[in-house]
Amino acid sequence: MATLKELLAQQDTIAKQIEALRQTERTDAIAKAKELIAANALTKDDLFGSARETKKVKMKISKVAAKYRDPVSGSQWSGRGIAPKWFDKADKAKFLIA
Repeated sequence: MATLKELLAQQDTIAKQIEALRQTERTDAIAKAKELIAANALTKDDLFGSARETKKVKMKISKVAAKYRDPVSGSQWSGRGIAPKWFDKADKAKFLIA
């Protein structure tokens, strides 16, 4: 049976081998990618998209039809959000739009 010291030494050796192999594979992958890019005349926009393509899409806000109208000023309110000063909650019927 191996001692703790021997196992830790093996672990250190294996970690170094893993890092060396990772660097070699990374270098090979970069070289292969550069070769493909050159062979197909790809641009940065082809690979990563242009700034216009990645632009965030704004949400469309739909307008809601007015539900209430002030008989004095003709102002309208959809019934959403804060009620205007002219709106009387006690007598909603007189402001309803037919």
